[in-house]
Amino acid sequence: MTKRSRTKAPRKQRRWLYNAPLHARKRLLRCKLDEFLAEEYGLDALTVRKGDLVKVMRGQFRDTEGKVTRVDYRAARVYIDSATTTRADGKEVPIPIHPSNLMIVKLELDDDRKRLIESKLLQTAESE
Repeated sequence: MTKRSRTKAPRKQRRWLYNAPLHARKRLLRCKLDEFLAEEYGLDALTVRKGDLVKVMRGQFRDTEGKVTRVDYRAARVYIDSATTTRADGKEVPIPIHPSNLMIVKLELDDDRKRLIESKLLQTAESE
């Protein structure tokens, strides 16, 4: 069986991105870890979750930290409590931010996430 080649055509890459199923979009929601977290857990990036403390690295809200209030898998965007704007009627609305512009500063750890981190560490240890 021959290995299937991947396309580099931007048109086809965009098409894959727009039509990707939700379980594949989860991979697009990965954020880099803070240098201390990366050293502690031995990982470079993790999927962002509601409750994580993140720092905005690029854009209008650069260098602001905030708690993740919502993660939109469909649009691959993250909403943070400190990144809001005021609408014309005076209502505060959150601004969606792409996860590539974020860095996780503090993790919201539960049992599932601890197991996930452990399994990732085992996978990297086995591959070496």
